[in-house]
Amino acid sequence: MTHNTPLSPRPLRHLSEVHRRVLSTAQLRSHGVTTAELNDRCRADGPWQLLLPNVVLLHPGPPTSEERLHGALLYAARESTPGVPVQPTAEGPHRPFYAEAMITGLAALTLYGFSSTPPLLALERIDVLVPRLRRLRSTGYVRVLRTPSLPTPRTVTGLPVAPVPRALADAVAELTDAQAVRRLLTEAVRAGLCEPAAVVKELTLAKLLNHPHVVDAVDALLAEGRSIAEDRLYRMVTEYGLPDPVWNVDLRLPGGPHLGGVDAYWPDQAVAVELDTRAPRHDQREDEDEVWSEYARKREHLERLGITVVHITPKKLGDATDQQAAVIRTALMASGDRDPAAYVVVLPR
Repeated sequence: MTHNTPLSPRPLRHLSEVHRRVLSTAQLRSHGVTTAELNDRCRADGPWQLLLPNVVLLHPGPPTSEERLHGALLYAARESTPGVPVQPTAEGPHRPFYAEAMITGLAALTLYGFSSTPPLLALERIDVLVPRLRRLRSTGYVRVLRTPSLPTPRTVTGLPVAPVPRALADAVAELTDAQAVRRLLTEAVRAGLCEPAAVVKELTLAKLLNHPHVVDAVDALLAEGRSIAEDRLYRMVTEYGLPDPVWNVDLRLPGGPHLGGVDAYWPDQAVAVELDTRAPRHDQREDEDEVWSEYARKREHLERLGITVVHITPKKLGDATDQQAAVIRTALMASGDRDPAAYVVVLPR
């Protein structure tokens, strides 16, 4: 029997091509391959090879990047029943369902299309995320990472992949090059793959914000995030035909105190827009509470003066632009029904 001979009693034609080339020993047994046959085919000059413990590559020679990924998931996934667990797809062959395992770290970022990560074949290790209580060891080219709460994976090229913020945190945990960390975080935000706040949350949970090179990268990330949010706000005003505001201004009472800065202001209607680009850090809770209190005090003060403050987050600008434009338009239209606002001095910020 050669390595091309169909296995029995269960044919593999229902699987995609890569899943016919990478199988677990349990799956092979369910297809009628005995332990003796398996050992014979996996000998040094045999047609098959042991890719990882209990994971077999059904051809000689080096594995492809796709085979390495599927092998890593097959090694790490929890298999509830013998054989190949499959899930139907709308078209094409069925794909295995890898329970309680997903690709993360640099491999995941490469799958998402990051240009600042190495090609898959250049990665010595592929990180796989599993639940904390799984009894599983890193081995070969697979590094097992554990988490108390497994996130919902994204499907990328048919593979379960950790969400971008989690994949970034797992990748950054292994990097010491400040420029490399900054490039990854900046690319994630520029490409619109995630919001800065989500990244900072994951870095905080991973306890990475006590590393100076990570903190510096986060500062650059937040600056990049604010720039992108401002650009979204500019485009929203133009594309939805809102009146032109004055941009990035400070408000003061005549001869009185400074009221604070706003990102956009319509003087005739006394409507202000403020972007909330804060990214809370759990290790700096008191500082963040103080910043939020300052936001709230400024908003209350402006509203007591008759100025309507519209508070917008970058995520809302990206995910629900039409809704945010409607909120601003409604505030502008309602200005005629309100008592006149106090006169304020508008200065460039």
